Amino acid sequence: MSNTTATITLHGNSTELPVRKGTIGPDVVEIGPLYKNTNSFTYDPGFTSTASCESKITYIDGDEGVLLHRGYPIEQLAEQGDFLDTCYLLLYGELPTKTQKADFDYRVTRHTMVHEQMAKFFTGFRRDAHPMAIMVGCVGAMSAFYHDSTDITDPHQRMVASIRLLAKMPTLAAMAYKYHVGQPFVYPKNDLDLASNFLRMCFAVPCEEYKVNPVLARAMDRIFILHADHEQNASTSTVRLAGSSGANPFACIAAGIACLWGPAHGGANEAALNMLAEIGSVDRIPEYVAKAKDKNDPFRLMGFGHRVYKNYDPRARIMQKTTHEVLGELGIKDDPLLDVAMELENIALTDEYFIEKKLYPNIDFYSGITLKALGFPTEMFTVLFAVARTIGWVAQWKEMVEDPAQKIGRPRQLYTGHAQRDFVPLAKRK
Repeated sequence: MSNTTATITLHGNSTELPVRKGTIGPDVVEIGPLYKNTNSFTYDPGFTSTASCESKITYIDGDEGVLLHRGYPIEQLAEQGDFLDTCYLLLYGELPTKTQKADFDYRVTRHTMVHEQMAKFFTGFRRDAHPMAIMVGCVGAMSAFYHDSTDITDPHQRMVASIRLLAKMPTLAAMAYKYHVGQPFVYPKNDLDLASNFLRMCFAVPCEEYKVNPVLARAMDRIFILHADHEQNASTSTVRLAGSSGANPFACIAAGIACLWGPAHGGANEAALNMLAEIGSVDRIPEYVAKAKDKNDPFRLMGFGHRVYKNYDPRARIMQKTTHEVLGELGIKDDPLLDVAMELENIALTDEYFIEKKLYPNIDFYSGITLKALGFPTEMFTVLFAVARTIGWVAQWKEMVEDPAQKIGRPRQLYTGHAQRDFVPLAKRK
């Protein structure tokens, strides 16, 4: 807390509001006393200028293209560590020692199986059900199976629930995929790392041996790291809001999955891939770029620009490299989608219109191509996002529960409906 204050004057009355300073980033005006002192609220649709909590987990500087987890740049985490390194960091606040890492990997691996009765849940869904619909239902149902980790006042139970969610989410996602394509479920194997285990559960079949490609497993692991947490976005805020009521962690994460399902949030990489397919070839790019520049044309270039990043998305550089590694490993040299993507990227980085509007390629621009090359249908893209983001949701939920200043979420509103009026009996209404 600093000694700086902000003064606001309303209706001739002035009130001083404390100004709080973070480690880095903008100052924050604490508006808690505003209503008491002025009988007024602030109005901020989408809460884009409002800090809803205090957090030590993730920092983003959109103007400079910076993403830090507990102070560590995302580039270093993605290139030098693995996903469980990042998970431990987000959950506990520090990178693990060798002993801590071995213990954490062991605990996560030994929690990957789900209760056998959960397999019966899937038969209640139609085969053509969207995998995200299945995930919302099954993750919420975990609270019906793991009663020994739903007491949020018990630190041990909170940690058990955190490990269970992190470990079982890939298994449930793989089961959702297998059910979607009509293949039998594949059990996890304890001798595989998380990413390799996930790929095997998705693509192995009982009739033949499946060997995990280390290049593809590393790409999957990197995708998980890049999507692990992204500060107070819509789904994370949903998890925190649900958690503020005291709801159990499984219900909170299910709420986050439901929010992520929205096309404006988790479906962006699918939209980017569909756009590249619509363009089809490099020679049609000028036509679509012209449409994107035309204010009267509803067409939008998906995968460019970001609500937070006003510079190049730092995750996009790593994802671009990963895309090339995957396509090279699979022998995909002349992929039309990649050709279109590379030319669009070149235009975005050199064309004055894109530079002026700061429409730089974001992570969704490349991740859709990579996931398609790995063999996932577009319906699974948001599910994979949920698998990765689970650790961020869990870390944010745990931080929220353990924050003594946390209150149940209760946003205010600007009411513009009718003022008070009297009820008119039915016989007298005209």
